[in-house]
Formats: sequence, structure tokens, C-alpha cells
Amino acid sequence: MSNQIKTALLAYGMSGKIFHAPFVKAHEGFELYAVLERHSKTAATDYPGVKSFDTMEQLLADPAIELVIVNTPNNLHFEQTKAVLEAGKHALVEKPVTSRPEELEALFALADQVGRQVLFYQNRRWDSDYQSVLAMVAGQHLGHIHEAHFRFDRYNLTLSPKKFKEMPIDASGIQYDLIPHVLDQAIALFGVPDRYYKRLLNLRPESRVNDFCSIQLSYPGNLEVYVAASLVTARQPPAFRLYGDKGSFEKMRSDVQEDQLKAGVKPVDPGYGHPPEALAGLYTKAGDEVQPAISIAENDSNYLGLFEAVNQTIRNGAAYPVKREQVLAQIRILAAAAN
Repeated sequence: MSNQIKTALLAYGMSGKIFHAPFVKAHEGFELYAVLERHSKTAATDYPGVKSFDTMEQLLADPAIELVIVNTPNNLHFEQTKAVLEAGKHALVEKPVTSRPEELEALFALADQVGRQVLFYQNRRWDSDYQSVLAMVAGQHLGHIHEAHFRFDRYNLTLSPKKFKEMPIDASGIQYDLIPHVLDQAIALFGVPDRYYKRLLNLRPESRVNDFCSIQLSYPGNLEVYVAASLVTARQPPAFRLYGDKGSFEKMRSDVQEDQLKAGVKPVDPGYGHPPEALAGLYTKAGDEVQPAISIAENDSNYLGLFEAVNQTIRNGAAYPVKREQVLAQIRILAAAAN
């Protein structure tokens, strides 16, 4: 297609191979045009014909590239996104976009100045489990919600082999790794909170970065939302729990996309994004009496929805669903000191 967005990746590690390249390739509105590979050159094996650049300067100098996906270590996002915009390219940036709100505001101003888009890769909005939560709330099945819990938990006491993840540098720790997923989901659903209270802990032996984070978000109308992430949770609790005056909803983390992508399943393959029935949500209806919990099946999911939104924003000027003010609120909370 002549109107395809020629797209480049700034890295071809796990995120490039799993979360980006398959979708750029699968969506007819994009062309996987180039990859930055400083060391081993493997992208062309997976995608014959893709260009491989040795340096970011070489990549940004290619006039054919229209969109650059910034999928590098967190502490590099601001400077690299700034360079992408200054080169006249659109940017799709992994979370966290920056580590400080003033950096994010500078990127907004620069994007407006050069007439390019800075867009945010918050793929967990397209998870099947979160989509189930949205459907329950939109259907008003819970009534007035007064309490909600969003969690992202793992169990791994071993320090990451990616040394930069274990160094106390900008945008390090679970606060900037897993929390941006659930914090974005909460802000997308409930809006920007009036107040928040944050706790950070280092739980793993010899850990130099936080591996537990809990944030309480307070909203008008007696709504309290708790987002949390931990690397020391042996038994996985529900990822989502919502309580209202007409019922409650609990949902285990059930989105299968990451596991499928790691196994080589393509976004267009049959069965992609189909969640297991055993992890269906549990809805408890309340009224004059509390009814027995019933299972709520969820729909298939696909991160192609995110790339479709990127395409529509760049090509047709459509509003991007991950809004600037939402991401700015997220970064302000992440950058604030813990209580």
C-alpha cells in the first residue's frame, strides 16, 4: 500500500520482537521499514527486507521513516523521543514516556511545534481482562462504585539479568515498570484523582530498586482506587476487584496475548487473544439479597487495536485514546515522593 506508515524500531530485543514488530507487520496501514541494531543483526532473519541501522543518528537521517517506536530502556525515553521529534518523525513511546512531568510537557510542546505526534504505548488497555472490567462498568452492573483494586503481580526473587533494571537510576523499579499499566487503566476508567498516597518497598534480597508499589487514589463521591504491583506475590490474587452498591466484580489476570506472542502466534492467527474460560470474571449481584456469583465470559483481545488507533491519528487526525492529560497525571504520580 502506497499510504503505509514506514515505521522503525529503536530496539529489537524482547519488546521489539514480541510487542511491536508482529503488529506493525500485521497491520496493513504500516510497513516495518527499519530497526536499530547496534550489535547482533537478527531482524532481517525474521522480516526479510527490513533495514538495519547501526546508530540512531543514521536511522533518524532516513527521510522515508515516518514513525519511530521508542522501545528502549526507560531512562532513555525522553532524550530519544526528543530526538525523534526534532528529526520530523512521529513517536510511539513505551511506558513510562518520561520520568518527570516537566520532561513530558516539553515533549508535548515540541511535538506541537514541529507538527508531529507523540503517542503512548499503553497496550494493557487492550487486554481482555481489562476490557471485561470496562464492560461491567459501562453496563452499570455494579451501581455506584466506591472501591476498586487493580493489581499486577509476579513472583521472582532473582534479580533481573538486565542490569539497568536493577540500578537505582531514573525511571527504575517496579514503580516505573508494572505500575504504569494499572495506573493508566485506573486513570482511563475513573479519571485523574484528587489525591493519592504512595508506598514503595524493596523486598527482594539485595534489591537496590523498589519491587513493591502501592498507590491509593482518592476521587470525589467516596471512591477509593488502589493500584499495586509486586514481585513477591507467590499466589496471584485477582487482578481486578470492584465493589459497588449493586454488586461486585472480580477478575483474574487472563489476557493471553503476551504468552501467545512469545510462543510465535501471530496477531492474525486463529485463536489469537482468546482468553481461557476457566479465568472468567465473577459477578455478584446485590439488591434486596446478595445473589450467588456468576461467571462472566470475556471477549477476545488484540493489541492491533492500539496500532489501528495510531494509524487513524497519524493518517486521519483522529483523537488518540490515550490522552495527554491522562499520561501527564500518571507521570506526576510516579514522580512524586512516596509517603
